[in-house]
Amino acid sequence: MSSEEVRVAIIGASGYTGGELLRLLLVHPRVKVTYVTSREWAGKPVTLVHPNLKGFTTLTFSQFSWDKVGEKADAVFLALPHKVSLEYVPKLLEMGLQVIDLSADFRLKDPEQYKYWYGYEHPHPDLLKKAVYGLPELHYDELKGAKLIASPGCNATATILAAAPLVSLGFLESYNLISDVKVGSSEGGMKPREGSHHPERENTIRPYEADGHRHAAEAEQELSLVAKRDVKVSLVPHAVSSIRGAFASVHGWLSTSVDEMELWKKTVEFYKGRKFIRIIRGGLHPLPDSKFVIGSNFADVGFAIESRLKRVTMFSAIDNLMKGASGQAVQAFNVSRGWPEDEGLKIPPLRPA
Repeated sequence: MSSEEVRVAIIGASGYTGGELLRLLLVHPRVKVTYVTSREWAGKPVTLVHPNLKGFTTLTFSQFSWDKVGEKADAVFLALPHKVSLEYVPKLLEMGLQVIDLSADFRLKDPEQYKYWYGYEHPHPDLLKKAVYGLPELHYDELKGAKLIASPGCNATATILAAAPLVSLGFLESYNLISDVKVGSSEGGMKPREGSHHPERENTIRPYEADGHRHAAEAEQELSLVAKRDVKVSLVPHAVSSIRGAFASVHGWLSTSVDEMELWKKTVEFYKGRKFIRIIRGGLHPLPDSKFVIGSNFADVGFAIESRLKRVTMFSAIDNLMKGASGQAVQAFNVSRGWPEDEGLKIPPLRPA
């Protein structure tokens, strides 16, 4: 296990995911945050944008500089919009830096998928092969020593963690799944946009991109690997009035009657040893609830079977900014460095929240 202090840069650190990375990495026992960038806030203290970090840092935002990032960092977290990371990743890797990218730019292995879901031809198909999808529950061994980590999307993470145990077992009549994801307003980012910022989402439950959400591509890629067969996912996200949280209900139909206790045992076995998966069954709240993961990197997983129709629904609840973004990126970074995967992430959820 490595014990060195790693110097970390965060590029695009003024948004919500950048702020969460700072919140975690500033107190990480093996990390020193040395360089944070923001075009809009360059020269200004980090705490003007992230006032919750007062008392934890005296860093100021900088304009991005290739010379500075090479001089100050060993690893770089990219909290940038989709397509922007394409400009940074190849050169950062050439400079010998480790890259953890929170955008979608390197998540998909098939470059053709970028044409369909994102509307562009991927300029670096060779790097798609080298990138490791940063979901430690499925790619723990591959993450060890990884130089390029593609951190998953929040809707995809919730969907995959809910469905993975089920698709691994061969109990399904069809491997065409429906994922209904409810997600809080912080998913839309810090910049308010008409129709998606919080005043427009408060008191609402509203579907969007119901004709096909791009995170379905990640879910299909990863679940097909687990199932060892082609899995199709129709993912319909819904905007809800919470600020944090993503909750996936993944529906499928069983090919035969399945003993519920057997499925519980198989789910526990599938996630055995994974520190951030909590299997929820019984008690006052017998199914996952996003309220009880807020502020943490946990994913709460459970299921329900409607025997009459042989319908099974797998559930997962995550904090979209933590297990769905920055927390998971730090978890994958820990694994890549040979550290305990929960290093710097041993944060219990808030209650009440």
